[in-house]
Amino acid sequence: MSLTLYAAVVPPFQKMLGNVRALLDKAEAHCAAQGIANENMLQAHLAPDMLPFAYQVKSTVVHSLGALEGVRKGLFSPDMTPPGETFAALAEKVDDARDVLAGLDPEEINSFEGHPMRFEIKAYHADFLAEGFLLTFSIPNFYFHVATAYDILRMKGVAIGKVDYLGQFPLKK
Repeated sequence: MSLTLYAAVVPPFQKMLGNVRALLDKAEAHCAAQGIANENMLQAHLAPDMLPFAYQVKSTVVHSLGALEGVRKGLFSPDMTPPGETFAALAEKVDDARDVLAGLDPEEINSFEGHPMRFEIKAYHADFLAEGFLLTFSIPNFYFHVATAYDILRMKGVAIGKVDYLGQFPLKK
């Protein structure tokens, strides 16, 4: 069996977005149990020059579903809109992305191989082939934002561990 672009990209995005969704629920429950204002968690960051938890969560959607949509169009520019101001708004973004990913046609995703596409942000641009963009730019960014969201929650005392980051494994049946 050969590994396809779809298999390398879409199922891992789906799995990890499910984990991000569970992290949102645990963060919100932690805030309620500890009497912490949700805003304090949503705006928490690891370092003064890093973007907050809400942005990290939004970026998991941007670098998964958004990246695939960018490849489809031949152009990806990061979504610079505000991330959402509530746990519910972020959860909706993640849920919507997971729903769209679940409906993607593997043949369409595999057909992107070899197609040129461009990354643009402000005055900078870089030209890629679709598979290079997804595998060397988008996936690393996606995991960076998942890990950073996880790390912020750990730093803020949310009771999560490595299994919350990794989630369930698709074990052989």
